[in-house]
Amino acid sequence: MTENNSYEVVVVGGGAAGLSAALVLGRSRRRTLVVDAGEPRNAPSAHMQGYLSRDGMSPAEFLAIGREEIARYGVELVRDRVVDATREGDFTAVLASGRTVRARQLVIATGLKDELPPVPGLAERFGRDVVHCPYCHGWEVRDLPTGVLATSPLSVHQALMVTQWSKDVRLFLHEVGESELTDQDLRRLATAGVAVVPGEVAELVITDDRLTGVRIAGGGPSGEGTVHDLEVLYAAPRAVPNNDLLIRLGAELRETPFGSYPVIDERGLTTVPGLWAAGNASGFAEQVINAASRGYRAGAAINGELLMADLDAGTP
Repeated sequence: MTENNSYEVVVVGGGAAGLSAALVLGRSRRRTLVVDAGEPRNAPSAHMQGYLSRDGMSPAEFLAIGREEIARYGVELVRDRVVDATREGDFTAVLASGRTVRARQLVIATGLKDELPPVPGLAERFGRDVVHCPYCHGWEVRDLPTGVLATSPLSVHQALMVTQWSKDVRLFLHEVGESELTDQDLRRLATAGVAVVPGEVAELVITDDRLTGVRIAGGGPSGEGTVHDLEVLYAAPRAVPNNDLLIRLGAELRETPFGSYPVIDERGLTTVPGLWAAGNASGFAEQVINAASRGYRAGAAINGELLMADLDAGTP
C-alpha cells in the first residue's frame, strides 16, 4: 500500500463528532483522513440550537466551517463512504470509490438515521413544524397549539416535557392503547393539562404550506375523521444506529430502547483496541454540542495512545 493511503488515524463520518476529533488530531500533527458520506442527521433542520456561541447557526454552515478548520492543519477529507473494514494489527478500510486506506486507529462517527412514523405528510414537514426534541426546537415553537404523536408509552414523558414550552398540548395516542397508560401517567398528564386523544392519526392537514392540524382516522360526521387544530407536532423517530462497521470489526454492543450502541470507555474506546466511537454512533442522545465534545475527547485520547505506543516501541 502506498504512503498516500496510509494514515495514523482514519475518521469515518464528517459530522460534529468526526470533525471535532479530526481537528484535535490535526492540531496534534497526526496524519488524518476524514471519510464523509455527506449525510448529516440534522440536514432537515434550518438551524441548530443550544450550542454555545453557535446558537441559531445552520447545520450546513457549521459543517462547512468545520471542514475549513481541519484543512488548516493538514487533515484530508474525501466525500466517500467506507463499505468495509478489517483489522489485522492496523485497520484497513475499503471505500465505495474502490480506494483502500490503512490506519493505526479508526474513529467511527457515522451517527444514526431517523425513521419517522409512516403518517402521510409527516416526513415532508420534519424539521419545520414537525419536530422531535423540545431542547432543539421548543423555544422556536413556544406557546403554539402543540401535538405529540405517541409511538410508545415513552411518548407520555415527551408530552409532559413539552408543557414547559406550551400549555396547549395534546397527546395523540395513535399506536398506543389507552390501557398502556399507567395511573401515574394519567395523573401527571391531567396535572400538566395535557389532553389525551385516542385513535390513530390518519394524516397531517397542511394549509398554505403550514401545518394546521391532524386528522384522526374515522369518527367524523361523514366518516372522514375528526380534525384537531394545531401548529406544531412532536414525533419521535425510531433511531437506527449506523453501526455496520462496528459490527464488522467485532465491537461489543449494548442494547438500549433506542438501538444497539458500542460498549465504550469514558474516552470513546470500544472493546476492540484502536477502534473508537463518537457522536450518535456511540449513543442516542448526543446533541451537536455533545457530539463535538465526544469527538474532542476521542481525538485527544488517540494522540496519547499513539505517542505512548511509539515510545514503548522505541520510536521517538
